[in-house]
Amino acid sequence: MKIIVFILLLLLPILAMAQNDTIRYDVGIMGVASTGAYSPFWFQSKAYDKISSFPVSADIMAGINKDFGTKTRLFDYGFKADLLLQTYDNKTGAYFHEAYVKARLSVIDLIVGAREEQFGNQDSTLSSGGFLFSQNARPMPKVTLGIEHFTVVPFTYGFLEIKGAIAHGWFTDNIYVRNLYLHHKYLYAKIGGKFPVHFQYGLDHVAQWGGIVPGLGQQPDGFKDFVDIFFARSGGKNAVVTDQINTLGNHIISQSMRLDVDISDFKISGYWQDLSEDPPVKLMWYAPNRADGLWGISVRNPNFPFIKGILYEFLNTTDQSGPYTDKDGLIYGGNDDYFNNGIYQNGWTYFSRTIGTPFLSSPVYNSNGAEYIINNRVQVHHIGMEGDVFGYRYKLMASFSKNYGSYNDPYPAMIQNTSMMLEVNKQFPALSNVMIGCSVGGDFGKLYGNSVGCLFLIRKTGNLFNY
Repeated sequence: MKIIVFILLLLLPILAMAQNDTIRYDVGIMGVASTGAYSPFWFQSKAYDKISSFPVSADIMAGINKDFGTKTRLFDYGFKADLLLQTYDNKTGAYFHEAYVKARLSVIDLIVGAREEQFGNQDSTLSSGGFLFSQNARPMPKVTLGIEHFTVVPFTYGFLEIKGAIAHGWFTDNIYVRNLYLHHKYLYAKIGGKFPVHFQYGLDHVAQWGGIVPGLGQQPDGFKDFVDIFFARSGGKNAVVTDQINTLGNHIISQSMRLDVDISDFKISGYWQDLSEDPPVKLMWYAPNRADGLWGISVRNPNFPFIKGILYEFLNTTDQSGPYTDKDGLIYGGNDDYFNNGIYQNGWTYFSRTIGTPFLSSPVYNSNGAEYIINNRVQVHHIGMEGDVFGYRYKLMASFSKNYGSYNDPYPAMIQNTSMMLEVNKQFPALSNVMIGCSVGGDFGKLYGNSVGCLFLIRKTGNLFNY
């Protein structure tokens, strides 16, 4: 965190040079009331941990922000500070949900702090969430440098676009492992230009490394160790034996492909995301666990307001390269045990919520108090639809899952679960353009228990001042 403060101090003189910008404010209050042991799945699973898993909760939000300007500038900057006050289970706490500054020089972005982000090629609003990154966990403090949005490669006449960045982050929850680091880098390419068909391919690589592990002590966290993490190499003599044999840290790689086709006013998109936790990493159609992945198709037409978008997704994580890591001394390389790790036993989670797809059940649901993911073999059908009916914007999401636990600890019998939500909101110009929203949702099945609930939201945004 000292590194973030130092970078902020370096940026302040540069930020003060900008003019003709607008500072905006955002305030709101939100409440949830539901039956059952948990609030409905879709209330909390795409909310960046702003909605508690407890059945009754309330939030107050207040923040200021400045985004990049609409006009192209050689240099631009932005920032956000968003304070969240949460009350649930007779507890009250406050923290900065988002707090960051960002700067752009030509096409290069530098972001310092914690902010809500979306990674992957999935539909931005109706998807159940990306395989590796979803909107299920709260923002993590990071330093990110790179080209964050698709940018035309010179001399390709707009036909080829790329984006990519590298980030260093801090797991500040200190659950099981203390002072744990995040490494994340990604690179995406898109071809098509002015043609009505576009194809993109992307690669994300994340690693959890460093930190103080109970029973094992301080894990390697020096610059040489960072280089080993960057190239996914095995550790040196200061690493535990397993990391000397395998790769240092906990690595996950996700590949993704997407095809977009424009037909008249319709945009049809299809995408596929996979996951690799064990080497060697092969192209996704050759991967030993290629039966697993997230597949989605969406159809959008902004000129048809009643149904602006409709989506179907299928998620499968039951293969995991087979049930055996080894058997009778023979190496199989199966039982990938998605999002879990033998050294970093909190796994791919942050504040007890899965960072990846929320269907790999977050530890907040673990009745035994375990901080790892006990349900990571699932099959899910997910549908979504959104539109606008006379100024009332709605979003409908419904998911139907089969849950098997894990290879190491399977459920005695497969558990089916259904999660649904209908969200409606509207701006009211007569009330100073206040936005009022209401959602109804529910879960049905033994996985989380039956629950039905309502979520109410009142929100006001506007310009604070210009300068």
